[in-house]
This record gives sequence, structure tokens and C-alpha cells, in this order.
Amino acid sequence: MPLLTRLIPSPVVVDIRPGALDDLGNVLADERISHSGRLAVAVSGGSGARLRERIAPSLPGADWYEVGGGTLDDAIRLAGEMKAGRYDAVVGLGGGKIIDCAKFAAARVGLPLVAVPTNLAHDGLCSPVATLDNDAGRGSYGVPNPIAVVIDLDVIREAPVRFVRAGIGDAISNISAIRDWELANRVNGEKIDGLAAAMARQAGEAVLRHPGGIGDNDFLQVLAEALVLSGIAMSVSGDSRPSSGACHEINHAFDLLFPKRAAAHGEQCGFGAAFAMWLRGAPEESVFMAEVLRRHGLPVRAEEFGFTAEEFVKVVEFAPQTRPGRYTILEHLDLTTEQIKDTYADYVKAIGS
Repeated sequence: MPLLTRLIPSPVVVDIRPGALDDLGNVLADERISHSGRLAVAVSGGSGARLRERIAPSLPGADWYEVGGGTLDDAIRLAGEMKAGRYDAVVGLGGGKIIDCAKFAAARVGLPLVAVPTNLAHDGLCSPVATLDNDAGRGSYGVPNPIAVVIDLDVIREAPVRFVRAGIGDAISNISAIRDWELANRVNGEKIDGLAAAMARQAGEAVLRHPGGIGDNDFLQVLAEALVLSGIAMSVSGDSRPSSGACHEINHAFDLLFPKRAAAHGEQCGFGAAFAMWLRGAPEESVFMAEVLRRHGLPVRAEEFGFTAEEFVKVVEFAPQTRPGRYTILEHLDLTTEQIKDTYADYVKAIGS
């Protein structure tokens, strides 16, 4: 009988713990990612640059590249600068923009990427996607998964607390995204990858139901693991479906309609998920999700972002246009303006102030 199996695209190394950054050179050598120590390290002018002083002595063979921002041009420029070097791997050290630039540049020059995030703002740190600003706005580019993910919880604790909160919202939104995937399966016969769905759902549930808070290492460990699992789930399924449904459509609509007023990605996704759960007729789950988000300091009403109810109605109306072809509870219900307005009023009343 043939043994049927599949290879799962995932990092060789996932090292999440306090002090992990100080062992970066040894970890890469021990795992045969870089015996020679010849690394191209992409850093920002902010958190990454400040950490350079700390870890540069442990990476004597590394060349350091400062990345100006998170645009496609920045990523192409970085790839061009690295091309002349003979490196074992590229290290992206910094926030999401730097890691996405490093992902794209590493793919362009054919080198593995080591992701070393300095915050937990979203699940892109281990995903096969680089999100970069371009002339048309913002684009998503397919790239290989990182070969290693190193997350130092001491570094994470030093990041602004809002970044951790955003990561919580992004992780929890998986639960709503999987419900949308299941809806698309029932209505349209869209195929569900059961392994990807299980990984994404359990990642979200682990964060949703953890009793700890942002100041606890145990909670940060679970959140970091959840974001890594979410990224791997997207690799398994081959697209963003395990982590992106109506919650992310609402997020994109905020970004496109109100680019100068939009909040952090994960903040908007968490709120979008709580509201989407209300839309799908799961009031108890919606209220519980809102309670957990609120406990962690995330907004759960449009007014808490600085938007009016009327503006949020416009966001929900526009949201399906942000992902043509994706079927979620928004496309399924196809609500009128008045229905959205009434439904949001009911949601706000249920979750309280």
C-alpha cells in the first residue's frame, strides 16, 4: 500500500523565548543555515538599528543594510545591494515592513530568509507573502516561507504595547476567517484544506481563551506561536484564506476609504472579526470576542477608532470590493445600507460601552 503524505512548507527553526536574539549566530550555525557567518542583515533605522549594536559582535561576518521603508522600490533596491555579496542567508531584523522587504529581496536573489521580528503586530512574520507599497497603493507578493523565525520575548516586551495589541486582533480574527471559509464551502463548494484550517483556528482560539495579558511572558509566547502557526497555515493552503475573511475585507476597506485615519491592521481585523461573528448569527461568540479584545485594550466599536457609525456603514458596504472572488458573510448576506446600520446598532447595544 502506498504511503500518501505531503511536505509542509515551514521554517527549519522556530525559536521563541526570552534572550533568543543573543543566540542568533549559534542557532544559524547549529542548524546549518550559515556555517560561515556570511549574512546580509536588513534593518530599519529604528528598532533594528538599535539592536545592531547589541548583536553585531556575535555576527562578525555579517553585512548590514539599512532599509528606508516598506515599499516595492525599497525591496528591489535592497536586493540590488545584496546581489554583489556571497551570503548564506538574509536576516530581516525589525518590524513588519522590514521583514516584508527582506522577504522579497531574499526571494529575488535566491537566498533563504531568517525572520527576526521586533514586534508581534501581525501574522505576516512567517507567511509566504510580502506586502509592499507600490505606485498603485499596496500589493501582495508571493515569496518562500522564512527558513527560520527567531523571536526574542525580551525584545517584544520593549516594543510599543499597541503592536502587541494589534497582533492579538490579527490572531483572533482567524476564528471568523475560518467560519467564512466554511461558509464558502457550504454555499459554493470551495475546497477547505483541513490542516490549514485546523492550524489557523487553534492559533486564534489559543489567544482568545488565554487568561493572561500583554505583560505576561506566557501570553506573549502563545501569541507569538499563534502568529507563526497562522503564517504556516497560509503556506499549507497556498493562499491567505485561513486567516483572511470578512474581517480582513473590513480592514482593507478602512485602509482604502480612510487611508490617513486608518488604525493598525490587527486592530481593524479584530474589530472586523467581532462584528462579522455578529453578522453570521453568533451573538454569544461575538460578544465574548469583543470582551476579550476590550480586555486587551483593543477597540471594538467604530467610534473607538474615531469613526462615526455612518462611516462604518460605508466601510462595510465597500468591503466586498476589496477582495473580488472571496466569499464571506458580507457577500452572503449582501445587506442594504439600512440593514448594515441596524445590524451595527444591535451589535453596539449587545457589547455595551
